Amino acid sequence: MYFIYRVFTNLIILISPIIILFRLIKKKEEFLSVSEKFCIYSKKNNLKSIWFHAASVGELISILPIIDKLERNKKIKQILITTTTLSSSKIFQKKKFKKTHHKYYPLDTNFLTNKFIRVWKPQIAIFVDSEIWPNMIENLYFKKIPIVLLNARITRKSFNRWNLVQNFAETIFSKISLALPSNLETKMFLKKLGVKKIKIAGNLKYYGKSKINFKDKINLNKKFNNFKVWCAASTHNSEEIFISKLHKDLKKNEKKLLTIIIPRHINRSKNIINNLENDNLNVITYSSGKKLKKDTDIYLVDTYGEASRFYSLSNVTFMGGSMIKHGGQNPLEPARLGNYIISGPNIENFKEIYKFLEKNRMSIRTSNTTKIKKIISMRLNKKLSNSNKKKIFRIGDKILNKNFSYISKYI
Repeated sequence: MYFIYRVFTNLIILISPIIILFRLIKKKEEFLSVSEKFCIYSKKNNLKSIWFHAASVGELISILPIIDKLERNKKIKQILITTTTLSSSKIFQKKKFKKTHHKYYPLDTNFLTNKFIRVWKPQIAIFVDSEIWPNMIENLYFKKIPIVLLNARITRKSFNRWNLVQNFAETIFSKISLALPSNLETKMFLKKLGVKKIKIAGNLKYYGKSKINFKDKINLNKKFNNFKVWCAASTHNSEEIFISKLHKDLKKNEKKLLTIIIPRHINRSKNIINNLENDNLNVITYSSGKKLKKDTDIYLVDTYGEASRFYSLSNVTFMGGSMIKHGGQNPLEPARLGNYIISGPNIENFKEIYKFLEKNRMSIRTSNTTKIKKIISMRLNKKLSNSNKKKIFRIGDKILNKNFSYISKYI
């Protein structure tokens, strides 16, 4: 099966120029990301690395607290983070790490993964969430480099896919030195897929600290002082239309209502603006720097890494990816900042987190528009109790420390 997989990945390389050109046109790639995915680097590396691979924004953000801890370890000379998306690279650039570097993850061919290992000399390879790359794992294992699956998440859908090639899956998963699943369902799936060492440490995404400084918060409050604010976060295609209708209905009774939309993918911003303006809504984008007007309806956050600033203004947030068949998005960041969470019914990607929030009366799942409008109206001037917010912080601290302790044994 490895032979077939390697033939397939080599065929992908042959047609990759066409794929890359298309992605460059769509602005999903840039020349730096393309070159690094082919292991072409501008500078040589002579240091050994502690290596993390986090596919995109959510995975990257979840490991930043661990990177902060490792940065303070004087024995560690270099930390490497790889991702696959431009958006995650932009998030990384906002961090001012001293010895942590970002590169794009290489294409998973035998030749390129071997070259990557030679260049970056990882002492340990830590894959975040559901990142499983057969060629890389095979070559790391052959070179006796420990492989850790951190905050592991295997959905039933992905488990069923791996089960179609059961022997191949067991060959890959059995090479993982340690798996730290983010939930009990994942633990069960990892065991069935052949992982030998599994430890429960909890979901890293529970961890988080407020990133808003006091001065910034005062300035934000002044800017939005004349409005009643709520958020729609991590929205996907078509969900903004749903939000625009909600806004128009709510504004019949709440004349000073302002809806903040934070889309999952900011490259959709132009389309979102067009759709909202076609619905006769007045839109101002964050990047424009324009002042809010009395008749502003929608404030569109069209840059990455700013979400927490706006959750601090709101008391209620609708989480996207839940009204469509996507599986939802992580609701913990707005919940940590005191927002009541509203989601649609499709939240299977984060069902244990939503179960926790529902148990503590911090969220609701519903597709009933009338019910959603009622909840938003009721929550506009109401905050969650500090005890609920502190509960999430306490759990997050405990989970972070437990995950870090397991990783530290390999460093």
